[in-house]
Amino acid sequence: MNLPRRLNLSVQYQVSDPSLPTRPQIRRWIRAAEPGAAQIAVRFVDADEGRTLNRDYREKDYATNVLSFPYEVEPLLMGDLVLCWPVLLAEAAAQGKTVEAHAAHLIVHGTLHLQGYDHESEVDAVEMETLEQEILLGLDYPDPYAGEDR
Repeated sequence: MNLPRRLNLSVQYQVSDPSLPTRPQIRRWIRAAEPGAAQIAVRFVDADEGRTLNRDYREKDYATNVLSFPYEVEPLLMGDLVLCWPVLLAEAAAQGKTVEAHAAHLIVHGTLHLQGYDHESEVDAVEMETLEQEILLGLDYPDPYAGEDR
């Protein structure tokens, strides 16, 4: 079954910050990482909600940058992405990246997770990071892994 290349996108802002990405930016980033039909919700949360979700769903008691909750891959990609805004801001500052570039990277990263990519093994990590680099370069953002040791 070939579904139209439609993206049904819901964006929820639990936090308030003028540097939060806009819905059109988010749509562009997801579309770059997922060319098929999709239904995705993106939620920006504070550290408390990020920590609670990470603890409840991953058994890790800290706020992390992005959580991916895939529901379906075929024939329609369905899932939720949750970005912890304070963690994203702190990482961007610590890594010398713009907030926009780091947000784009985490949305792309999360969208790839929704499609089944992971970085549990070295081989899988290299494959996923290579895709992220190609997608972000295509969006005119710098290599998100530049300067990192592998």
